[in-house]
Amino acid sequence: MIKRSDELRKDVVVNLMQGEGEIKRTHLFEVEDFCGHGRLFAKHIIEPGNSIGFHKHEGEQEAYYILKGQALYSDNGNEMTIKEGDFTLCKSGEGHSIKNIGNEDLEFIGLIMKA
Repeated sequence: MIKRSDELRKDVVVNLMQGEGEIKRTHLFEVEDFCGHGRLFAKHIIEPGNSIGFHKHEGEQEAYYILKGQALYSDNGNEMTIKEGDFTLCKSGEGHSIKNIGNEDLEFIGLIMKA
């Protein structure tokens, strides 16, 4: 299967998980592509100052792979700066958030899989 870039579903979410501003997403998988094992595989773009608010995952885990930019990442309340090439994993029962603290768009791949 090949999905051309113009065929991929795109959306914009405002105040995702009570975060600030909007998040632009390009969905690489749809729910049916996961064969029951996940629910999100998407490229995210967050403009400077915008964020995904702190939230917890239960029965699933979420990974971020940073493609571009710099962010403040909360790993269960422990905040740290992350950048291009960094990888995060929020396991079931844990919580996280991410905020673009750079001067350029923050771009990353997000993957949510069942735990």
